Amino acid sequence: MSKMLLDVQDIRTEFWVSGNGLFQPKRKLCAVDDVSFSLREGETLGVVGESGCGKSTLGRSLLRLIEPTAGKVVWQGKDIAGLSPEEMRQKRRDMQMIFQDPIASLDPRMTIGDIIAEPLTVFEAGLSKVERRGRVLDVMDTVGLSGDMLNRYPHEFSGGQAQRIGIARAIITRPKLVVCDEPVSALDVSIQAQIINLLQELKRKFGLTMIFISHDLSIMRLISDRIMVLYLGRVVELADKADLFADPKHPYTRALLSAAPVPDPKTARARQRIVLRGDPPSPLNPPSGCAFRTRCPLAEARCATREQELTPVSEGHEIACEVVAETGPRLA
Repeated sequence: MSKMLLDVQDIRTEFWVSGNGLFQPKRKLCAVDDVSFSLREGETLGVVGESGCGKSTLGRSLLRLIEPTAGKVVWQGKDIAGLSPEEMRQKRRDMQMIFQDPIASLDPRMTIGDIIAEPLTVFEAGLSKVERRGRVLDVMDTVGLSGDMLNRYPHEFSGGQAQRIGIARAIITRPKLVVCDEPVSALDVSIQAQIINLLQELKRKFGLTMIFISHDLSIMRLISDRIMVLYLGRVVELADKADLFADPKHPYTRALLSAAPVPDPKTARARQRIVLRGDPPSPLNPPSGCAFRTRCPLAEARCATREQELTPVSEGHEIACEVVAETGPRLA
């Protein structure tokens, strides 16, 4: 069995938001609410949920791009929450991120060569200019970019090419972990497939461990080993990919899967569509007890008084729903 790379324990990230009026007090917004999981070397963990559920905040909190309010992020046996800024900067050589908007993540004033080489100037300052250029050309070739693009600027590239530049910048230091924050959501469908194939190839070639954030379950099916489902900042289901797609148990997961498009018209017509009532509640004023209860077709009176904790229902499969854990999943 591969070694444990990352162990996240009850991580919480809160923000203080200004009140509606001039003299209204600030209110607390809990974007990530006591999330725990572990990640082994070479594994890809998918993080899925609706917009605003805390996926991106979680990814940034793990790398301390946003400081978590509480909890532990244990990297190779050491809690990185207490590291100084300089110590954390050195850790980031092994912990890189690919961002959602490929163009916005690139400095428009820098050439592509300088953008990709930037991590080397931070982490391998002793490299000569020739060595640095050679490393940049090698990684550009690896991600499918031509060397003659070296001195061009980000505005000259398409979205797919820009994302390849972002990937090259992320992997040039050969990191152990790459957090992919919806890296294909801004791209055309055909380009999405190319980027997904590239990430899978890089994972095999370099033994990368990945956290892949997305709201698209069809992409999760392709790239993930395990999937973690978030709702309003909390984990509601965590399971191996095969188990989650074959036997989703939490009502929210079942609703997400029922909304995912299916290419076969006969299969699409035959399956039951689960439509959730209402909109997700505001994280500024979450419901008491189970956060999903206001939209859940299985909600009972007890759901309003008890926060739901992850409970194992089978090997490697956990859900945060007492009702389903006791009685099994039911149709709405």
